[in-house]
Amino acid sequence: MTIGAKSLPKPAPSRAILNHLTSRWGILVLVVLQSGTKRFSEIRREIEGVSERMLSETLKQLEADGMLVRKSFDTVPPHVEYTLTDWGKQASDKVADLVEWLEVNLNDILASQPNA
Repeated sequence: MTIGAKSLPKPAPSRAILNHLTSRWGILVLVVLQSGTKRFSEIRREIEGVSERMLSETLKQLEADGMLVRKSFDTVPPHVEYTLTDWGKQASDKVADLVEWLEVNLNDILASQPNA
């Protein structure tokens, strides 16, 4: 399918990666990691409302897609850090642009809604 000059991603595998990046928690993980390497607990603290299970699943999907790197340290208690890859940084920049656009236009968008 084509919209204007842009074409939508074909079903697999690009659509699967797009679904991971734009999932409810995927976008937020990209935004949180944009500021640098973080531990699991730091990411969870910064993303209000995400369960441990959903965050763990989201991180695994983004790692499998090559968007972030998981580094485990052999310590007690276990210490794991997550860092965006170059692909993840590029995707995060795109997401950040969308978030910025939304913040700039939020009041006007809300005011234009039929039930506002």
